[in-house]
Amino acid sequence: MRTPTTTPAQAAGMIRRDQELLLSQVEGKTEDELRTPYEVNDGPLGHFCDSLHDLVAHVLMWDEINLAVLRDARVGRRHWSLDPRWETADIGSALNHGGVEAGRRIPSELLLHRFHNVGDALVAEILQYDDETWADPSTGGGFDGGIGALAEYVSTTPDGVLFAHAARHLQPVIA
Repeated sequence: MRTPTTTPAQAAGMIRRDQELLLSQVEGKTEDELRTPYEVNDGPLGHFCDSLHDLVAHVLMWDEINLAVLRDARVGRRHWSLDPRWETADIGSALNHGGVEAGRRIPSELLLHRFHNVGDALVAEILQYDDETWADPSTGGGFDGGIGALAEYVSTTPDGVLFAHAARHLQPVIA
């Protein structure tokens, strides 16, 4: 059985720091500046972000999926993304490309509005748990472990970076 390596407060703090890192890169930039070519580190599933706008769309899409996973688990449902058919490199890459392409059709101002709202909701979802319920297997919605282990599972990039999705892509740029 999987057990979490973080507490809810630690997980929420890590997510918030990752969000703030990305926001520090986009703050004060115009629409044109956000869509200007910008080098980000490719993920293990390939290259799909050509600008900061793209990176916001990419991280946002996965935050939305992760939020849905946790909300479904809270009510005892297993989210579609945990089905093994969705957990392949090809499908992950397709979701990445599709999510970024959809984000390109949305003005940066609205994309950032959504990023803030989803980020706040994800942190609030995690902070509703205390340390005991975070680790309780009955809170995982059928996952092999509690909600904390599930949150860590869905918030870890394929190459093992925990609760630091934006940092994973920005690492070479800000290092």
